[in-house]
Amino acid sequence: MGVVTYESEETYAVPPARMFNALASDNLPSKIFPDVVKNVEVLEGNGGPGSIKKFTIVEGGQVKYAKHKIEEEDKVNLKLKYSVIEGNDLADYKLEKISYEHQWRASPNGGSICKTICKLHAKGEVEVTEEQAKAGKEKVIGVVKGVEAYLQANLDVCN
Repeated sequence: MGVVTYESEETYAVPPARMFNALASDNLPSKIFPDVVKNVEVLEGNGGPGSIKKFTIVEGGQVKYAKHKIEEEDKVNLKLKYSVIEGNDLADYKLEKISYEHQWRASPNGGSICKTICKLHAKGEVEVTEEQAKAGKEKVIGVVKGVEAYLQANLDVCN
């Protein structure tokens, strides 16, 4: 099984604790992305580490669902680790799983900096292409930018 890893570091206008809390939330994805995420359901666990969450995607989208396993949720150090363990994206790209790690810290301007590490775990001898890795990176950045925009428009959320 091949593993492709990429890292990115992006700056956001929203403070790190708000960004972390929004990304760790079970009820915000459907509010932030109402045209994409129908709901988030905790299938196993209490929503924290070890839990499995199912994201149901609106029928018009390409992906019908994705299951995430929460591996770490460190509220003190603002670190979130999870893996996509099931869903259409994995099947389409012949991946066993996709692991994400987000670490938030304050930026000098009052916003935040997020370092993201993503690992694409291919099934068997399948090779992950640079295009797949780039598409995954852009998708994650798009999601986090969407969270940022929602928090900027809703100043009372995740304080």
